[in-house]
Amino acid sequence: MRETPDITRKNQSLDSVSWNILGQVYTPKQMTDDSFSWHATFPEETFVPPHVHPHQDEYIYVLEGRIDLILDGKTTSASAGDLVRMPRGIPHAFFNNSGEPAQALFWAAPAGKLVDLYRRIHNMSSPAEVVKVAREYDVVFMPPISSAADTPVPAHI
Repeated sequence: MRETPDITRKNQSLDSVSWNILGQVYTPKQMTDDSFSWHATFPEETFVPPHVHPHQDEYIYVLEGRIDLILDGKTTSASAGDLVRMPRGIPHAFFNNSGEPAQALFWAAPAGKLVDLYRRIHNMSSPAEVVKVAREYDVVFMPPISSAADTPVPAHI
C-alpha cells in the first residue's frame, strides 16, 4: 500500500473506521506498508499490558493527559507534548492512572500486521482472547499487570 496525498482531518479517520480495543478507541489516521498511525483515546483506568513488537518500532506522541509506562523494565510517565520511543523488541506497557481521559497519536514502522490485528480484536471483550490472537499478528504479550506501579517486566525479550 502506497501513501496518497491527502489530509485526515481532526475527528476523522481513514474510511470512517474506529476500533474499540478493550475500552480504548483507536482511529486510523494513516496506513502504508512503511508505517501506520492512529489516534488513541484512553479512558481513565484503561491500559495495554506488557508486550513486544519484534519487527516494529512504535511511538506515542501524547496529546492530552498523562500516560504511565513501563519501558524496557523502567517505570516512567509521559505528558502532553512528550514523545515516547519504543524500539522493536523492547517490552513496553502503558496505563492511564491519571483519573482523566488521555489522548495520543501512535505510530508504528513498518506497519506490519497491526491494522489486521485491530480489525480482528475490535469489540473483543476478553483480554485473554486478545492476548492469544495478538501472537498471530506479531505482537507478543507478557503476563498481565494492572498498573505501571506493579512489578516491572523483564528487560529485552
